[in-house]
Amino acid sequence: MTATPSPAASARGTEVRLTDLTRVYAGSVRALDGFTLHMAPGEFVALLGPSGCGKTTALRLLAGLEDADGGTIEVGGKDVTSVPTNKRDMGMVFQAYSLFPHMTARQNVEFGLELRRQDKATRHQRAAEMLDLVGLSKQADRFAHQMSGGQQQRVALARALAIEPQVLLLDEPLSALDAKVRSQLRDEIRRIQLEVGTTTLFVTHDQEEALAVADRVGVMNAGRLEQLASPAELYKNPATPFVAEFVGLTNRLRCTVSGGVATVLGGSVPLLAGSAGDGPAVVLIRPEGVEISTAPAGSGSVAGASASVVSASFLGASGKIVARLDASAGGGGELVSVQVDNTDVTAYAPGDRVILSPRGDAALAVAVS
Repeated sequence: MTATPSPAASARGTEVRLTDLTRVYAGSVRALDGFTLHMAPGEFVALLGPSGCGKTTALRLLAGLEDADGGTIEVGGKDVTSVPTNKRDMGMVFQAYSLFPHMTARQNVEFGLELRRQDKATRHQRAAEMLDLVGLSKQADRFAHQMSGGQQQRVALARALAIEPQVLLLDEPLSALDAKVRSQLRDEIRRIQLEVGTTTLFVTHDQEEALAVADRVGVMNAGRLEQLASPAELYKNPATPFVAEFVGLTNRLRCTVSGGVATVLGGSVPLLAGSAGDGPAVVLIRPEGVEISTAPAGSGSVAGASASVVSASFLGASGKIVARLDASAGGGGELVSVQVDNTDVTAYAPGDRVILSPRGDAALAVAVS
């Protein structure tokens, strides 16, 4: 899959082209298999996927930490495929903070500038600017053990940006932090990236992080890009079953396809491009694409599929109901997850009889295997 740049990119950054990259381990394990990605100047791209999909390998090849077995890497219009790491002008932030414990925050930020033989006054000024950018001016003289994990990662980010890199590489930089700090720092990274305008490649296994910060998100599987698109496009219009099931929660429900429409849960759902043709299939429907209502008393017919509630969970900003379809409703006892408003969770309890129906949002259908 060839990826084209997003219009959200900034002209201040540097263009990056990864073309047909391959990387083979142990003679037969293909970590990358014809991987191609084009990043526009100033663009923020997140690579998302399960462990072993090749996302970190792609970042390491761009950084020069590993050599490609095939393909080319261009940065700013120059072929850097064979250029050593220290000549690529990359800023890197990893999961481990990797701060020098015997140095203060300021000294850590100045380190890369000192290697580049910047004079002391320039180093001090640049470090002060970067620490201010990440909100740590008051912690400039603290050592790593005197700072929280989130503060240490901010210092690592300031250090990476201090050298004014052509490209910023972020490899799972937030995974060691607790949920609240991770969310805060995620937003800070995006704010800083927009302010500085550095072309950025962000690798994560956390889909919420990827969707929240990136101009485009690339979902990887077995060394290839399954889809690269804006967060909204990726979520609403998954191009493959893998993307539909990896990004967000997805119900797999048996259906019948006819003329680009799936009949499921007593209703119909329009199908996305790439769906299965006419006949029996499985349709992938998000929890928010299903409606739930209390089953009416009596035996009168109603639109939808009958089911019984298995669990009702309060999730803070929203709620989730899990219900099991009746065999008589055309199902085989499948479990269906339904997203509801948080205020509606208490209206349902295990054992309640309910009616499920599709909202009519477009979905992807795959052939029955």
